[in-house]
Amino acid sequence: MTVMVGLREVIEGKGVFCALYSDRGSHFWVTPKVGGKVDPHRLTQVGRALRELGIRMIPAYSPQARGRSERSFGTWQGRLPQELRLHKIASLEAANVFLREHYIAEFNRHFQVAAAQRGSAFLACRRRDLDLVFSLQFERAVNRDNTVSFQNLSLQIEAVRWRATLAGCQVMVHQHLDGTLSLTHGPHLLGRYTAEGAAQDAKKMPARWAVEKPRGGKVINPTFPPRLEIPQTARDYHFRAEHVRQLEGESPFDNLMEVKS
Repeated sequence: MTVMVGLREVIEGKGVFCALYSDRGSHFWVTPKVGGKVDPHRLTQVGRALRELGIRMIPAYSPQARGRSERSFGTWQGRLPQELRLHKIASLEAANVFLREHYIAEFNRHFQVAAAQRGSAFLACRRRDLDLVFSLQFERAVNRDNTVSFQNLSLQIEAVRWRATLAGCQVMVHQHLDGTLSLTHGPHLLGRYTAEGAAQDAKKMPARWAVEKPRGGKVINPTFPPRLEIPQTARDYHFRAEHVRQLEGESPFDNLMEVKS
């Protein structure tokens, strides 16, 4: 969650970047064998989000890269607690305000190195669904009562106009960075929920769209589009039925005889 928050802030503030060079932590990569190479085909939540944005991930194998990141962590862990203590900051909210308004600018003045070339490779992010991209995603099957079970919660799906029931369908549960949840099925947003599973802004469907379940529990899907039942008349047939000919006193071979003569 914290990595996704940081990545989203960078993308919203500066734009989309080309690649992310990171260590082989479990939040970035899946490593089948300890100390071995990563599996680029098995994506973590962070890897899936970056792939959706077209950002390439590069795993760090050299000890120099690992040491550089660890030295940065050591600097922050050594300096930040002292700075927060001197400013008498004791809450998470106040610490974040201090970081954004004071510490980051001061840190960059001391340690920032100018780039060898001018220009920026960042591009403005045009996607409007970052809430869905930067969320933890889990695939679930809809139960027969149109609910989804997720982490000891039961998320109720409201009726939709384009399908009688979603029972048996595979839907995606999105756990957002603020703790709220949402359900999607393809391009459709099925509902939003609090962290406790309560529905947010649930819309009641009109009574005419209600679907009645028989006692067996199976919903009979209506034909769509409605089947056009047009009764056939005698003139719709190219040949009259045998019993009609017999009633009119004709032989079934009269027409054949006429054609032969």
